[in-house]
Amino acid sequence: MSAALAAAILLGVGGCGHKQNQVRVAPPQALPPVAERVPAAPSSSTPAPAIIPVTPLPPGGISEDDLAFVASHRPILSEVGYATWYTAPYKGRRAANGQVFDNDAMTAAHRTLPMGSLVVVTNLKTGQSSAMRISDRGPFVEDRMLDLTIASAKAVGVYRAGMALVRMDVYETPKPINSGGRWCVQIGAFHNEDDALALKAQLLDTYPGANVIEFPGENNFWVRIRPPGDDRATAEEIARHLQPVEGNAYLARLD
Repeated sequence: MSAALAAAILLGVGGCGHKQNQVRVAPPQALPPVAERVPAAPSSSTPAPAIIPVTPLPPGGISEDDLAFVASHRPILSEVGYATWYTAPYKGRRAANGQVFDNDAMTAAHRTLPMGSLVVVTNLKTGQSSAMRISDRGPFVEDRMLDLTIASAKAVGVYRAGMALVRMDVYETPKPINSGGRWCVQIGAFHNEDDALALKAQLLDTYPGANVIEFPGENNFWVRIRPPGDDRATAEEIARHLQPVEGNAYLARLD
């Protein structure tokens, strides 16, 4: 990337900080609407959830076209929060976008932005910033906004610090942010697999129409609830109901 282009990117993400959580910035133009994928009609009363299609990203996470887009546009959404970094617990692990996780790619995990969203992350202490795309879901930890790959964390000065306050400016989303989408509730983390299995059994009784799975994460076990149709309103209701009793329940987008 040329020095002129890097300077243009920094100018595009500069300025004062924003309020915590989704401070909206008026876009210069409306993004084109994206047609929602309509699941096939169910063949039984409790069908298996539709498979979420892979969201392919450019090699390395971002392309020269992405950098040019950032340099010539204003963000459509900004959030301020804490970012950490993470790595895959095993080789070949797939990120939530369906591609193999890559420590060297300029990507990040966010709980609710559409998969493949183009963002710029700025370290509010050091001023370091870099463009990247959302390829994974997380962090499922209270008061954390982003999980960065090792490459992304090094680019914005988070790797050595471990955690830093950052601003995330969203420049482009393949799908609408606030409408549609496929949603779930993720619960955990459990240090003991038996505890995760016990909660799974309880939730299957409470939400017989939902798809409930338990799966291993990094040093933890998780439980995920996909309501019928991956409906957002239903997922939000489940998250609100579970929060006081079963611990941390997080609304997360699947697509």
